Amino acid sequence: MTTGLWIILDHVVALLSIAMWFAAGVTLALRRPRLALAALVAAMLVTLVRGVTVTILAGQGWWFVQEKVLLGLPMLGAAAAAAVLLAGPQLLAARRGRGDGSSPAAVVSVLGAAYAALAGLVVTFLVGYPLTLTAALITISLVCAGALLTARVVTSPADSTADAGVAQAPEGGRTISRRRFIGWTGGAVAVTAAGAGTGLSFLPAESVTLGGGAGRSARSAVSVADLRGSRSPAPGGIVRRHVLTAKKATVRLASGREIEAWTYNGEVPGPAITATQGDLIEVRLHNADIEGGVTLHWHGYDVPCGEDGVPGVTQMAVGPGAEFVYRFRADQAGTYWYHTHHASHIGVRKGLYGALVVNPRGGQRADEHSAAEQVDLTLPVHTFDGTVVIAGKDGRTEHPAPPGTPVRLRLINTDSEPHRIVLAGTPFRVAAIDGRDLNQPGEVRDVSLHLPAGGRYDLVFAMPDTSVALVVDDDRDGGLRLRPRGDASGGVPVEDTSDLPLLDLLRYGAPAAVPFDARKADRHFTMVLDRGVAMVDGRPAYAHTVNGRGHPSIPDQLVAEGDIVRFTVVNRSLETHPWHLHGHPVLILSRDGTPSTGSPLWVDTFDVRPGETWEAAFRATNPGIWMNHCHNLPHAEQGMMLQLRYDGVTTPFSGSRGGAAGHVH
Repeated sequence: MTTGLWIILDHVVALLSIAMWFAAGVTLALRRPRLALAALVAAMLVTLVRGVTVTILAGQGWWFVQEKVLLGLPMLGAAAAAAVLLAGPQLLAARRGRGDGSSPAAVVSVLGAAYAALAGLVVTFLVGYPLTLTAALITISLVCAGALLTARVVTSPADSTADAGVAQAPEGGRTISRRRFIGWTGGAVAVTAAGAGTGLSFLPAESVTLGGGAGRSARSAVSVADLRGSRSPAPGGIVRRHVLTAKKATVRLASGREIEAWTYNGEVPGPAITATQGDLIEVRLHNADIEGGVTLHWHGYDVPCGEDGVPGVTQMAVGPGAEFVYRFRADQAGTYWYHTHHASHIGVRKGLYGALVVNPRGGQRADEHSAAEQVDLTLPVHTFDGTVVIAGKDGRTEHPAPPGTPVRLRLINTDSEPHRIVLAGTPFRVAAIDGRDLNQPGEVRDVSLHLPAGGRYDLVFAMPDTSVALVVDDDRDGGLRLRPRGDASGGVPVEDTSDLPLLDLLRYGAPAAVPFDARKADRHFTMVLDRGVAMVDGRPAYAHTVNGRGHPSIPDQLVAEGDIVRFTVVNRSLETHPWHLHGHPVLILSRDGTPSTGSPLWVDTFDVRPGETWEAAFRATNPGIWMNHCHNLPHAEQGMMLQLRYDGVTTPFSGSRGGAAGHVH
C-alpha cells in the first residue's frame, strides 16, 4: 500500500473514531446503557486501530504524523482513558441491572473524548504541518470549552444542589459549589490556553530560511533589473526576432468548435519560437487588451533572472498598451514552452502559451536525420472547456509518415493537471525529458507515461508500415494518428490502454556521471506540501501551503552562488503537486527513499503525488530571485509558491502592479 493510501485509510479510521465516540456519548445521555456500552467498546477498538495506522505512517516520515503524535493521539488517549474510567464501571453495573449508567460525569467524559477525536482530525485538515504551539493551545482550549459547556447542559439543578455540600469554600460569607468551582477553574484554563495561543500567533515569522548554510553576507547588492540576457549571439549564431501581441480573440479548434481565448498574435497555441543553439532570441511583447497585464515566462529555460517574466519579482506586468523586450541566448537545445506568469491560472488556461524549441548546432542528435527525412511534431496538450486538444501548429490530428521515417514527437503539457500518455502501434524511446537528453534510453512498448503539468517528453521511433496512435488519458477516439502514406484503411483500431503499466523513469536508461555530489550539499531545504488555513496575499484562506504557510508568508530560501542545494519535497495532501523551480534544472535523487538508478534525470517539473517524498538537488549557478512553486497554477494562486533568493540579489519590483503580492499567478 502506498503512503497516499495509508493517509486516506487513517482519515477513514479517524472519522470512524469520531462517529463511535459521539454514538457512545449520545446513547449514554439518552440512557441507553447497552447501546452506549457497545459504542464505547467500538470507540476504544477504533482508537487502537488509529494508533496502528499512525504508527505505520510514522514509518513513512515524521511529516505525515507530527500533529497526530504530538497532539491528536495524546489528547484523545487522555480523554478516552477518562471516559473508560468514569463511564465504564457505571455501564457495566447498568448491564447487571444496577442503575442506568448515565451520570453527568460519565456523559461529559465520553463526549469529551468525542470532542478530542474531532479536534484531532480538524487540526490535520485545517492546520496540518507543522503543528505550532499556537494551534495546540487553541485546540486544547476548545476541547475543554466543549466539555465545560456539555457539563452545564447535562448537569441538572438537583445535581448541583447535591454537590453543594461536598466541596465548599468561604467567599464573603457565601459558599461555592463544586460544580461552579470546576466550571470556573476549567473555564480559566480554557481561556488562558486560548489567549496564549492567540498571542503567539501574532509573533513575527522568519522571512528567510538558510537550509543549514551561511546567512546573508555583506556583499554589494545586485538588482534583478541588471541581470539581463546577452545582446549578441554566439559565434555562428543569428538574431531571431519575434513580436508577440497578447490579445483576446475567437479561435477555432481542430474540432471546429470556436472558443473565446486570450492569445498571442490571435493564435492558440501562440506562434512557435524556434532557434538553433547559440542564436539570440529577441521577443517584443505587446499587450493589446488583456486587463491586468501579461508577461512571458520561458518555462524550463535557464534565462538570466531579468528575463524570467515574473511580475513583482523580475519586472512589472505588461499592461494594456505597454511593451517589454525579452532577450537571451539560446544555449540549451531541447523542447520548452512559454506562457504568461501574471494571473497564469487564468491566462494559461485561456490560451496564453506557446512552444519554444531549440535545435542543436553542429549536426543532429544521433537519432536525428535531416529535416527533409524526418517527421518532427511539437504537440502542446491543452484542455479547453473539458476537451483535451493535442495538435501540431497546423491543427491537424492526423499526419502522414513513410515507413522507416524517423519520428520525433515533442509533448508539452500546458495544463495544470498531469496527463497519461500512450504511444500505441510501435516501440519507441523517451529521448529527452524537460528538454534534457537521457543517457542510453532503451526501446519500450505497451507502456504508459505520466506527463506532469508543465513537463515535456520527446518520444522517438522509426515509423512502421502500420498506423501509430498517440493516446491521451486513455481516450482512444482522440489524440493523434500517424499513418503511412497511401494508407486509406483508417488504420489499426486502438485497443484499450487503461491497463498498461506505467514506465518508471527513475529506472529508465543507463547511469552516468553527474557534476556534483548531492551528499555534500551546502544547503538542504524541506518543503512539506499540505492544505490548511493560512494567510494568502494578506487574506485568510483555506490554502495550499508549504510548511504550514501560504504566499507571501513562506520564508525565502537563501542560497549563495556555487552552493549545492538539496530539496526534500513531501506531499501530505490528497492532491498531486507538480513542483517547478525557475532558472535551474534539478537532478532527481530519490522517490520515497528509493534512489534513482537509471539515466540521470534532470527536470524542471516533477509530480509529487499524495504521500510521496522526493529528493532533488542542483548547483546554484544562475544568480537571481526565482519562483519555486506548484505548477498546478490554481494551487500556486492559492498560496503554494515561494522564492529562492541568491545572497545579495534584490528586486525593485516588489509590490508593483501585478506583483508577487497577489498577482504573480
